[in-house]
Amino acid sequence: MADHIAVGVDVGGSGIKSAAVDVDQGVLVTTRLRVPTPQPSTPDRVVPAIIRIVRRSLKESGVDPKLVPIGVTMPSVVLAGVTKTAANIDPAWIDFDLGARLGAALPGPVVVLNDADAAGLAEMRFGAGVGEGGVVITLTLGTGVGSGLFNDGVLVPNTELGHMEIRGRDAERRSAAAARVRRGLSWKAWSADLDEHLHAIDKLFWPNLLILGGGISKNGDKFIPRLTVRPRVVPATLRNDAGIVGAAMAAAESFVEGGPTR
Repeated sequence: MADHIAVGVDVGGSGIKSAAVDVDQGVLVTTRLRVPTPQPSTPDRVVPAIIRIVRRSLKESGVDPKLVPIGVTMPSVVLAGVTKTAANIDPAWIDFDLGARLGAALPGPVVVLNDADAAGLAEMRFGAGVGEGGVVITLTLGTGVGSGLFNDGVLVPNTELGHMEIRGRDAERRSAAAARVRRGLSWKAWSADLDEHLHAIDKLFWPNLLILGGGISKNGDKFIPRLTVRPRVVPATLRNDAGIVGAAMAAAESFVEGGPTR
């Protein structure tokens, strides 16, 4: 069983989620744990919270902790385990070696990757992207907009399409799920803002498929039919588990940037 189990951790602005995952099936095999993200969300406060929740998931898994790979997502560009950006998190994360810090504190091998890349990996293997060739783009619509770019199942990491400039500002300022709430917009009005962002993405990458994830995906019927962008648009299917599953996959397969997803 140990060969098929990894722990996935999804670090977000409001919560840190963790579970052990059967990476052959893409399903959680322990309780999905969640703790609030410490505020301020500096590395000195968040790293201990990650370590604690990982240890709880390891204990629940019943597998020798030394045999369980651990994948951790961050809302940041990640290069070789180092978080390089901090658009929606504390600036102290810039150039922080999270991989080294966690690797020294946890028993199993640790992989750190971008949160939207992890969610995309899961959707391509087990969700809405199964069997899709050519260019596929996954977007997580939350506090910001994260992106995963795939070509024939191969991830191009750290694309950060939420930070495309539209109307002189980051696109995610208008197209993120949080922007709809913050601005008090109707589904129709927010859909138009999202549609403009998707048209800009299509103009650059010409994807065959757009997969929209994040918690808002459960309300896909309220906005996806309003979109006019050329490629097919579908809601993500793994929803809140996508980051956890993708992180676990990345750890189990010793994730290398640009490696295949299937």
